[in-house]
Amino acid sequence: MSMPRVFWGFDHVPPDFGPCALTIGNFDGVHIGHQELMRRTAEIARAGGRKAAVLTFQPHPAKVIAPARAPKMICDFTRRAELMGAAGIEHVLVLPFTEELSRWTPEEFVVDLLVRKLGAKAIVMGDDFRFGHKQAGDRALLERLGREHGFDVVTVAPVEIRRQRVSSSLLREMAAAGRIARASRLLARPFELEGRVVSGHGIGSKQTVPTLNLAPDSEVLPRTGVYVTRTVELPEGRRWESITNLGVRPTFNGDALTIETYLLSPFEPPDPERIRVEFLWRIRDERKFASPEELKAQILRDARRAIQIHARLRRFC
Repeated sequence: MSMPRVFWGFDHVPPDFGPCALTIGNFDGVHIGHQELMRRTAEIARAGGRKAAVLTFQPHPAKVIAPARAPKMICDFTRRAELMGAAGIEHVLVLPFTEELSRWTPEEFVVDLLVRKLGAKAIVMGDDFRFGHKQAGDRALLERLGREHGFDVVTVAPVEIRRQRVSSSLLREMAAAGRIARASRLLARPFELEGRVVSGHGIGSKQTVPTLNLAPDSEVLPRTGVYVTRTVELPEGRRWESITNLGVRPTFNGDALTIETYLLSPFEPPDPERIRVEFLWRIRDERKFASPEELKAQILRDARRAIQIHARLRRFC
């Protein structure tokens, strides 16, 4: 996977950022709708001998304009940048989103930033793209500015699955409902959580399989429960089939959310420090057991079922 060049803020835009084909957005999750925008951007860039570029913002604009309505983030920026690179993007400009930036007129945003600063020769947009102060800019204005300033405007139709428009909000909804297979279809990859491996509560060491406890970077978590998962060490790439419990450990009267992953095969030292957990299938809800022994027996039953599911998945992956 090729990482794009990432530039933070106006002052770090290099002279060779453009000429470019450019798409604009937050791209949280980099779902299949985002991937289509980036694929088209890369295709247009190649055809014109230009760079394929993304303009994005940090933090999410809603956190500045309407903090109470700001969405939880699906993945952190580093992961988004990796996925942008996989979709063919070469340059990424990350602008700090501020009150001042939110007051730019649509004309200032397009002419001063996109054309003069970034050298945009093509702007690739979704059908709902809005820009500038109070989102006053629309496709008609962008096309007029394109005629005046010499850039093309390309509109990409929304991607739909089962007559539902693919969006980050739909992805959040599917994850919260535990519909992990549906969430994975929206991403064209498994729904995943990344983060540091942290110390647990000493319970996993008493079970028959090794345990990794994840502190996730993401703000969006699947519904609590037990999942068939795949665990990947970052950045080394060691991989294990696994089963993961996401919940509050009610058998032990827990009240803090934990993400405990049981590896279905042993691993050699060193222990992983950072992992990605890929969620493949939901097995059951989390529930309280009468004793740690009953919980242990259920974990082993879950593990046996997970091994069977992994065996079936290997035939198709």
